[in-house]
Amino acid sequence: MALKQAVSELQLDPKNTVLVSGIGCGPKMPLWINVSGFQSLHGRTLPVASGIKLANHKLDVFATSGDGDAYGIGTCHFIHAMRRNIDMVYIVHDNQVYGLTQGQASPTTDKGTHTKSTPFGVIEVATRPLSLAIVSGASFVARGFAGDIPHLKSLIVEAHKHRGFALIDVLQPCVTFNKTNTYQWFQERVYKLGEDYDPTDKMNAIKTAQMWGDKIPLGIYYRENRPTYNDELPQIADKTLREYGVDNIDISELMREYS
Repeated sequence: MALKQAVSELQLDPKNTVLVSGIGCGPKMPLWINVSGFQSLHGRTLPVASGIKLANHKLDVFATSGDGDAYGIGTCHFIHAMRRNIDMVYIVHDNQVYGLTQGQASPTTDKGTHTKSTPFGVIEVATRPLSLAIVSGASFVARGFAGDIPHLKSLIVEAHKHRGFALIDVLQPCVTFNKTNTYQWFQERVYKLGEDYDPTDKMNAIKTAQMWGDKIPLGIYYRENRPTYNDELPQIADKTLREYGVDNIDISELMREYS
């Protein structure tokens, strides 16, 4: 609902807006919103979304994953997409469990949590994705809560207005398999960052991104302005890659060389 409302508020053209999903609890999102969509493989959401943005940088590109998809098998892509500062919005449904496969521990599952894959409790410390994002080069890092749709919508709007890689980690309870991190659990802990918070202070943003437990901040943790990946490519300064065409390119010699 937050993404639908954001797309509507921004008055994005459905023909020029693309939503790429991975595999997990939210891969059907492209089917629920009137935009172009692509469902990729598990952990490969960002390579597909990056390719779409590079092929036609005039498109508005959104990507969506679960916490296992983004912070587990997709970690390498996660880091490199951020350091490249590819201009897109990445929304992660962080429910701290592998919900689609029925309740195994994910990278963000808290230490000690009992799941189907950790019946005696998780022994690893949980990944803190927002601090990882900041140190990896993301130029917009935020956290929202599925229990506060208006605030989450406003974060998506701000993320889209930002030029560069924008990550929104969404605290989204899995009511079926995560009986600890429930809506009530979050409602007792989340609070919004105030107007006195400076999202341009990188070191403080990293410190804020490590906060978890009794108090969990919501809002824009970090924001900086720097050139996007596309800005550094002179090949697309005048027009998109898709506008170049390939009709006048002869690859017959190349085909003979490798045949």
